[in-house]
Amino acid sequence: MGERGSGATPTGDTATLRRTRWWTAGGNAAARSSWKRGRVPAALAVLTAVLLAFHRLVPNFPGHLGSLLESFLPWYGLVIVVLFGLALLRRSVLALVALLLPVAAWTYLFGGLLLSGAQAGAHDLSVVQHNVSDENTDPAGTARALAEAEPDLIALEELVPAALPVYERTLARYPYHAVVGTVGLWSKHSLTDVRQLDIKPAGITEPWNRGLRAVVHTPHTPHREIAVYVVHLPSVRVRASGLASSWRDESAGLLGKAVAADKADTVILLGDFNGTVDDRGLTPLTSQLNVPSRGLAFSFPATFPLARIDQVMARSARVGQIRTLPPTASDHLPVVARIALG
Repeated sequence: MGERGSGATPTGDTATLRRTRWWTAGGNAAARSSWKRGRVPAALAVLTAVLLAFHRLVPNFPGHLGSLLESFLPWYGLVIVVLFGLALLRRSVLALVALLLPVAAWTYLFGGLLLSGAQAGAHDLSVVQHNVSDENTDPAGTARALAEAEPDLIALEELVPAALPVYERTLARYPYHAVVGTVGLWSKHSLTDVRQLDIKPAGITEPWNRGLRAVVHTPHTPHREIAVYVVHLPSVRVRASGLASSWRDESAGLLGKAVAADKADTVILLGDFNGTVDDRGLTPLTSQLNVPSRGLAFSFPATFPLARIDQVMARSARVGQIRTLPPTASDHLPVVARIALG
């Protein structure tokens, strides 16, 4: 008798082939689905990459939104972590591939700061920068903590008349110091040509002295005379309308002009800038001065540091590693940096 075509029982090989085709089709469908899922996390990943790579293109008006974004730019790393979790949760290959873009952008901008290679690098000077707070209840303890780091230079802001004698007594191991208004500089090396620096915005009418310039005489040839600036730029406020930073930006512009006009070969700039080095409001300074090459060193607020607004910059010198010191009685953390001259 002949075989019945449609009613024949499948042989073992035929059944195996059918199962293989079914699993292959199912696997392809799953693969295609993984590329279709997670479109929202993928889109957010691309947006994050664009904001990181092209943050300068974000308009600053209204409300200085560009500056506000740039003030917290390193924290976009947390956004990447969250998106990575969502991509895994959705089992989305599309989102995981898209995340490569913000990872690359963040690594380019901040990856080098996490390296520790400069920690053991050669340096000529170490400096401490600290806003000691005008409400500091333990100025003596604060001064001792700063001196324990044994820096060559100590820059202080928010010095009030009542606390100034305490700082002078406690930092007596530093034989040279200068104070102008509410900012001061203590040095192991001699100081000359100390003068007030006018960086007061036009809109401030009350007495306001927050800048000094001095020449520090070091034993380092050929950089024996270094112009050192200590400044405290105006505060900024985050409001519902955005970032209120107009006075800070104006003061940074005045400071940038003063530094550009300074005839000294080597310049070191220390202070509370009330802004990060990524903030476009500080472009008059960051465009002509070197910033730290290692370390994030978030310094404010001391209870939960979100940004480094205490800065060390230099011209004709390299600012290597920057790090924070343990908390004092201030609302800022002190930062210490190593500087290689030349």
